[in-house]
Amino acid sequence: MSRIGRRPIAAVKGVKIERKADHLTVTGPKGALQATVPPSISFEIAGEEIFVKRASDQKSDRVLHGTWRALLANMVRGVSEGFHRKLEIVGVGYKAEARGKHVQFALGYSHPIIFTPPAGIKIEIPQPTNIIVSGIDKQLVGQVASKIRSFRPPEPYKGKGVKYEGEYIRRKAGKAAATAGKA
Repeated sequence: MSRIGRRPIAAVKGVKIERKADHLTVTGPKGALQATVPPSISFEIAGEEIFVKRASDQKSDRVLHGTWRALLANMVRGVSEGFHRKLEIVGVGYKAEARGKHVQFALGYSHPIIFTPPAGIKIEIPQPTNIIVSGIDKQLVGQVASKIRSFRPPEPYKGKGVKYEGEYIRRKAGKAAATAGKA
């Protein structure tokens, strides 16, 4: 049996889980999330814990067991606490600024990049070089953070670009440093 699938999910106060046919709705203080669940996966609420069950030991059901336990746990955490991802901008003149619902980036190109976040995503800019992407859907938060990072990924020589907070950029020696020992 799946090790992850067997783990119970702690039921959070104020979070309501509803399943009608193949639609699952998780509602909490921060909002609501919906998903389409395969018929072989079921949910059982016992006291303060939620268990994910599977219909059989067929490979297709075993594959879905741990996946849906993780997805449900992320949905419960998202509607109760939410998720966030922090990004840092490194480089002289590189910055981000909020313009109403849009975010404008200056990342060393000849033009500014204007980004409109999707519904359900909030982008905060506490400093021009720091960005916080937050929302209730873990996948969407990660996808938006990845999209912002893709505007100017960090380069290995000076480390300039948009990177995740705490991300280690492996540095390369420049052309002059590589040929310094050869003469």
